[in-house]
Amino acid sequence: MNDARYVHALLHRRLTRVYDLFARAFLHDRKLKREFVVRACIEPGHRVLDLGAGTGTLAIMAKRAHPAAQVTGLDRDPTVVEMARGKAARAGARIALAVGDATSLPYPDGLFDRVLSSLVMSVLTTEQKRLAVGESHRVLRPGGKLFVADFGVPRTRWGLFVTPLVRRFGPIRGNLEGLLPRILRDLGFDDVAEGGSVTTLFGTLVIVSGRRPD
Repeated sequence: MNDARYVHALLHRRLTRVYDLFARAFLHDRKLKREFVVRACIEPGHRVLDLGAGTGTLAIMAKRAHPAAQVTGLDRDPTVVEMARGKAARAGARIALAVGDATSLPYPDGLFDRVLSSLVMSVLTTEQKRLAVGESHRVLRPGGKLFVADFGVPRTRWGLFVTPLVRRFGPIRGNLEGLLPRILRDLGFDDVAEGGSVTTLFGTLVIVSGRRPD
């Protein structure tokens, strides 16, 4: 991914260190991710990729809930990867963490049973979203599933109210117009569905899923 188009957590490198506090306070981060892990239906022995793992919250949750799964976290920002390694060590969670690009994954075809992505797609351009979803399809085994938790079409009066403000951040506009499910279908996923939602200060977070056909 071109560095000039890379968006840091909270839009600025200096704010990265307070991302966890922000996500917990304003995005109901842990509530969303707990439901996310349940919906992913991870099984013993599954290989799980947390795409855009950030500070590792989701990867750690997945490993704690499913100790027999192999969990890998990948993020573009070396600073947050180091933060994630520290959090994982303190939590006693044995997960693999690496620096890498969501639009060009450093993994072979068909390696993973699950790909999870939380609050990443809303900071990617439409082109980058398509590349990231396409790469997720490539690294999933047949029958494997992609789960994306991110901003979606507003479902509440509050979501409709804040949408004009949130839309000013260009990359999120497609999410608010229902782009993510369409991209999953366009790039070969079937059984595409939206399930589970959380209302936040900035709008509605939804979970979109799709399956790589056998």
